[in-house]
Amino acid sequence: MAGRLDGKVAVITGGASGIGKATAELFVAEGAKVVVADVQEEAGEKFAASHRGEMAFIHTDVTKEDDVRAMIACAIDTFGRLDILYNNAGAAERDYRFEEITPETFDKVMHLHVMAAMLGIKHAVPVMREEGGGAIVTTSSVAGVMANVGPVLYSIAKAAIVQMSQVAAVRLAHENIRVNCVNPGVIPTPIFGRAFGLDAEESAALEPKVREMAKTFQPLPRAGDVSDIAEAVLYLAADSGRFVTGETLIVDGGLVRGPAPDPEGGVFKAFADALDLDIAKARKVK
Repeated sequence: MAGRLDGKVAVITGGASGIGKATAELFVAEGAKVVVADVQEEAGEKFAASHRGEMAFIHTDVTKEDDVRAMIACAIDTFGRLDILYNNAGAAERDYRFEEITPETFDKVMHLHVMAAMLGIKHAVPVMREEGGGAIVTTSSVAGVMANVGPVLYSIAKAAIVQMSQVAAVRLAHENIRVNCVNPGVIPTPIFGRAFGLDAEESAALEPKVREMAKTFQPLPRAGDVSDIAEAVLYLAADSGRFVTGETLIVDGGLVRGPAPDPEGGVFKAFADALDLDIAKARKVK
């Protein structure tokens, strides 16, 4: 049975772990050849070696234009083409009060999240243009569409990614290059713990608590998995999403729609209690 990405070649930044790794594995399972671009050299090389012939690894610091240029060239040199770019590399950031933010801190966060994705688009577009089109997906976050769920600078950067993707989608549509972003909700990965100063081992130990906490944060009573995001990226990158561009695909268990519902009335009940109203009577009103 043909895979959804048969004959396609993809570059995935941040592909050695977390969401990027899950997406790379899914892409290969669906028939794609994948270039994993990451600063995690040991993990990346080991991962690529486990999929020999279907995957290549290149050490890539996405904040350096020469590295981004090289990762695109790697796809051409190794697999002969480029059809999909998934800008996924990023890092969690500590929260700042506005008076603590310096120009240097601001630039660092914007460079890693926004400039890095822009560089990916910059160097992928000429190749995709020559091949008659392609698909670009960038990881944003629910923090990019909600003002109260993420660190200040991280949220600003992820919001910028949403707008950048929409602008690029409009500007590149006539060349058959689709551009979208995916906005994960609560996904327990090492990046989650780093926002609180934890290392990878400490983050992994925290995962059960994160999963339990997610039940109270969103309507669907579970945390998301990296596979949930990988499937969303596949949809946007494959022919299944051929008429989708400029989209912000939120994959968050309903988080942006509000907290988990209370079977006894939730926010409506809290509102009634605050005003000393009888919710039972309200339910009888016709």
